[in-house]
Amino acid sequence: MTVRIAGRDVEVEVAPGVFSPGRVDLGTQVLLREVPTPPARGDLLDLGCGWGPLTLTLATESPEATVWAVDVSERALDLTRRNAERLGLGNVRACLPDDVPADVAFAAIWSNPPIRVGKDVLHGMLRHWLPRLAPTSADGEGAWLVVQKNLGSDSLARWIEAELDLPVERTNSAKGYRVLRVTR
Repeated sequence: MTVRIAGRDVEVEVAPGVFSPGRVDLGTQVLLREVPTPPARGDLLDLGCGWGPLTLTLATESPEATVWAVDVSERALDLTRRNAERLGLGNVRACLPDDVPADVAFAAIWSNPPIRVGKDVLHGMLRHWLPRLAPTSADGEGAWLVVQKNLGSDSLARWIEAELDLPVERTNSAKGYRVLRVTR
C-alpha cells in the first residue's frame, strides 16, 4: 500500500495478523504528527514496530542513526526489514527484544505500545526499555509514547513516574490519544 513517511509517499508491504495491516493507525498518525524530529545520531528504538511506520520515519529522518525495530512477531520484523530495504534504509536493525545488545542506550524511543496485552506484559516491556534511555537534553530525545486516553494514558504516566522514577510530560492530546514524553 502507499503511505506517507517523512513527508513523501512510499510503497510498503503489510500483511494480515500484523498490527494495522490496512493503514497507518490513528494513534501512530497522532504520534508522527506531534513528535519532534528525532536525534540525528545515536541509537533509536521503535518498540513494537509492527510493519514499520515509526521505524521507517526514524530511519528516513535520521540516516546517520541506528534504528532498532523491536517486536515479538517474526512476521512483523520480516515486513519491517523488507520495507526498510525497499526504501534503501540501511540503518535499520529489525530484531527480537533479546537480540538488542544489553549495553545499547537509546537517544529516543518511539512507541504506540500494545496496551491490550495487559498491564503485566506492558509494565514488563516498559521496565525493560525505558531505563535504557540515554540522558535527555534535546527536544527530540526521550521516549515518546502514544496511548488512548480511555485505555489508561494518565494512569500509565503516573505508573512510569512512581515505579520507574522517570519524569513524564503529556505533550499533546489529539483524537482521544495522549502523547507522553518520558525523560532521564
